[in-house]
Amino acid sequence: MFQLHERLAADTHHLGYSRLCEILLMNDSTWPWIILVPAVPDIREIYQLDHKQQVRLLEESSTLSQGMMELFRGDKMNVAALGNMVPQLHLHHIVRFEGDPAWPGPVWGKLPPVPYAEEELEEIRARLKPLLQSLA
Repeated sequence: MFQLHERLAADTHHLGYSRLCEILLMNDSTWPWIILVPAVPDIREIYQLDHKQQVRLLEESSTLSQGMMELFRGDKMNVAALGNMVPQLHLHHIVRFEGDPAWPGPVWGKLPPVPYAEEELEEIRARLKPLLQSLA
């Protein structure tokens, strides 16, 4: 049975589900940052998904990436599946901007996270709603 890793649950806001994944918003308002977590138990790596799941994950990641870039007008989309701190398979989607606080390096460890205020959280949920509906 699929269960979201406790670290992901603690660091994110739940946005909904796609056909394959649980969709999470990283609780750091510095960057538009969404995480896809395939709702498949005991998976650590993409190659452990069956072929149809792998294809579906790529489709969802691509749709999400394109939609986030259009919505936030970013300069670069960073997509990463590190798993060093959280072994459960999850894909980070981070919109980057030239000149952002970590540019051109990775975002990890550059700044402490800036949690969303309740009003900001409601605003980003509303902005993301059509994109997220396209993943269902």
